[in-house]
Amino acid sequence: MRNHTLVTTFILLGFREDPTWQIVTFFFLFITYLLSVTGNLIIILLTLLDSHLKSPIYFFLQKFSFSLTSTCIPRFLVSIVTKDKTISIEACFTQLFAGLIFGIAQFFLLGVMSYDRYVAICKPLHYTTIMNTRVCTWLFGTCCLIALLAICPGVIVSLGLEFCDAIIEHFICDYSPILKLSCSDTKSMQLVNFIFAIIILLMTLALVMFSYGKIISTILRFPSAQQKKAFSTCSFHMIVVSISYGSSIFMYIKPSEEERIALNKGVAILTISVAPVLNPFIYTLRISKSKKP
Repeated sequence: MRNHTLVTTFILLGFREDPTWQIVTFFFLFITYLLSVTGNLIIILLTLLDSHLKSPIYFFLQKFSFSLTSTCIPRFLVSIVTKDKTISIEACFTQLFAGLIFGIAQFFLLGVMSYDRYVAICKPLHYTTIMNTRVCTWLFGTCCLIALLAICPGVIVSLGLEFCDAIIEHFICDYSPILKLSCSDTKSMQLVNFIFAIIILLMTLALVMFSYGKIISTILRFPSAQQKKAFSTCSFHMIVVSISYGSSIFMYIKPSEEERIALNKGVAILTISVAPVLNPFIYTLRISKSKKP
């Protein structure tokens, strides 16, 4: 018999306990969350209502606007106000798996969006045939299905875990800090999660790099007057790709345990708070440029 108390709730430590820092954190996250939700809703409404924005790229931008932000930021804001840092195991795992589904689906969606740009620039005469409504819907559904299947092994194993500690060194429910609390040896599970993450990143990044390699080689054969316009059609997507992959890759540069915790929190803020705020501005620029005569 293992001598431990059954843990039914976790405690999310969050950031510093300093009241001033808590106030700064609250207002920063609240403002970025408000801007993110408002901006992404505007993007969705624009793509739904404007007849000029019915092309496949806007279909994918509309789906991409559903970000990770709402899976964890509102709950963290409430915990700052109420000073209640506890969260039930069920709620914690729901937040974790919802965030994973959104995150994985978005990486595959970035790959699909890069393929859309490849078809638009390299095969313009066949664009409407290749990227028709049925194909776009199928591609989006496939992204969601892959994300769901990717987290299934983790869900099945995680549901059988028992925990000896309740304190999570994070402000959200993340895999690594949760697995550290388990009573059993989770090294093999952490290794599997790491391998899955690397495979997903490399697969989607390979598709993005292949698509943009073909795009660049095609654009360089254009007359100089057309090159600028061609580059502008995909430059905004490349900004989103850089933010998404850059923040995720840095998560695996972990020099020490203390720096690992601080790095994970910093990357989490960039991924779920800052990036979703930038996306609407990037997309708005993309839409405004595309509507210029």
